Amino acid sequence: MFDNLKSQLDAALSWQWDDFAPYYEALQSRDLNAETIEQWLKDWTAFSKLVMEVASRLRVATTVDTTDDEASELYKTFMSTVFPKVQEQSFLLNKKLVETGIVPEGMEIPMRLIRAEIELFREENLPLFVQESDLGMAYNKIVGAQTVEWDGEEKTISQMSPVFLETNRDRREAAWKLIQERMREDREAQNDLWRQFMDLRKQIAKNAGYDNYRDYIWQDKGRFDYTPEQVLQFTAAIEEVVVPAMERQHEQRQQQLGLETLRPWDTDVDSLNREPLKPFDSIDEFERRTEGIFKQVDPELGGQFATMRSEKLLDLGNRKGKGPGGYCTAFPISERPFIFQNAVGVDRDIRTLLHEAGHAFHGFARYELPYAQQMRSPMEFNEVASMAMELLAMPYITTENGGYYSDAEAARSRIGHLQGIVKFWPYMAVVVEFQHWIYANHDEATDPAACDAKWLELWGRFMKGIDYSGYEDFILNRWRRQLHIFRYPFYYIEYGLAQLGAVQVWGNALKDQATALSQYRDALALGGTVTLPQLYETAGAKLAFDADTLRTYINLLESTINELEAV
Repeated sequence: MFDNLKSQLDAALSWQWDDFAPYYEALQSRDLNAETIEQWLKDWTAFSKLVMEVASRLRVATTVDTTDDEASELYKTFMSTVFPKVQEQSFLLNKKLVETGIVPEGMEIPMRLIRAEIELFREENLPLFVQESDLGMAYNKIVGAQTVEWDGEEKTISQMSPVFLETNRDRREAAWKLIQERMREDREAQNDLWRQFMDLRKQIAKNAGYDNYRDYIWQDKGRFDYTPEQVLQFTAAIEEVVVPAMERQHEQRQQQLGLETLRPWDTDVDSLNREPLKPFDSIDEFERRTEGIFKQVDPELGGQFATMRSEKLLDLGNRKGKGPGGYCTAFPISERPFIFQNAVGVDRDIRTLLHEAGHAFHGFARYELPYAQQMRSPMEFNEVASMAMELLAMPYITTENGGYYSDAEAARSRIGHLQGIVKFWPYMAVVVEFQHWIYANHDEATDPAACDAKWLELWGRFMKGIDYSGYEDFILNRWRRQLHIFRYPFYYIEYGLAQLGAVQVWGNALKDQATALSQYRDALALGGTVTLPQLYETAGAKLAFDADTLRTYINLLESTINELEAV
């Protein structure tokens, strides 16, 4: 029954619950003991992979074309009629596993998360998760439809990115204002969604026996290795160490551009007013050059990326109607990842693809593990996989290595990348502290106006050096455009912690690239079989929240930027 489930994939995309149910019944009916549990876990893993790939493929279809109503209905139907029952059956199977008292080899750490999920499970939350998913799709539809008229053409917000690299300041300012006005048009619609999200999340936490959503989500995300207090220690360290470094960057940029004040439309243009970097002219060229880079980083990783190209597991170009952002998702029964992006031919597109490919390589490595439960590594490390790959690939982005740039252009790109890391931490701190405030003050934060006030307060604390005079209201577009705040609450600290992990891996690579890459790949292969601190340690880093560690790597970032400016 569980053999060759991969051959069922195409049919399973349109299965109803009655088609899935017999597999769960078969798993539930088996007697478990020390002799049978291994095969039972393998069969459950095989079927879980099928279910997860069905969910993943149906979701992907809604993002590659947000106007495809049929795809949207298929996904909604699956999420409302099948997925709640999948969650319920998974809960029962988890319970069956825990009640045996047996901990199979390699399952010690995954069992922590399984026990947490059993404690959190409430049947009455299942329909609320469906509603939350539907609200998320409504949010995507709003953002995906945001377009502006520019140079006589309709452009998505992503397609406007190259304008901010132009040396004509008047055009940059006009484009920025046009985009911000367009975003503001959707504010009321987004506010309405926000109130619904907040009401749902309050009820979800209450149903699970929690006083607040933060404590609920901490358990839900399996954050066993650090506390909310440590997160706020980290944001305080960012305010102390990173914000001044970011201000230094902004001051240098302002002087180089010869400006009285640095405005929000001045942050992406080359600080020496050079024409923007143009890494590729077509998506095919983008894929081909990136494949060449990965073959230089590691032949096996390059081969994995080549497989993704040949099997059409990349959707990289931006187009109208496509969902926002970029992601890598898993097709587990096929043992393949899938990368989604909105590339428009700018330098940032390179880092996005290197980042998502890091997730993809992590996926390939985890497929070697025998049980699905072991493949669930913590998000705080998943983002090390992606962010470290951005840095590990950087030595190979020159045309000499099959990449995109001359030596001087590569230096410009790398400077932009490293400066972006410095600028990211303060923004991450805004998002993180914002969410901690929201869910500690749930009733107040259900009012978008209260959120606006808090967002402005945090923006003033962390986002120093850019003059928004006269356009303060547009700052409020930013939290509404940040899909994590709406769709994936409390999923953002992972990026900040992982960025610090990634720069530690990079620091090791500056001394010995081969050893750093080997440690990185060793850590990827562990999946979720060890603790979060152990994953970092295997990768040659440490899970850190303190100002001293941040200071060490801010110094390294700034000194490397200075060296690259001399190229």
